[in-house]
Amino acid sequence: MANDVKPRVKVPKSAKAGEAIVLKTLISHQMESGQRKDKDGAVIPRSIINRFTCDFNGKNVIDVTMEPAISTNPYFEFEAVVNEAGEFKFTWYDDDGSVYEDSKPIEIT
Repeated sequence: MANDVKPRVKVPKSAKAGEAIVLKTLISHQMESGQRKDKDGAVIPRSIINRFTCDFNGKNVIDVTMEPAISTNPYFEFEAVVNEAGEFKFTWYDDDGSVYEDSKPIEIT
């Protein structure tokens, strides 16, 4: 697990029932493609966030598979419709087996 990996998410604190809201996520990660070589000519091993998921109250909202071409510090912005109060759970999966999670609640007004 890399020490400098930090997930960040932005979720509105509240929404109206049936409203589409914008969710924003960013994770600080170097995203090494595995195609570069170090100064001695050895291949630098691939190290990327290879999957990102977001669930709301246990139901999947988005599931993204990432490949080595994804940029450093991947950022996602997407919409979800909320019909009830609950919790968004965000999960990032690293090539090294590490899993990074964050969650945010949302209320219905």
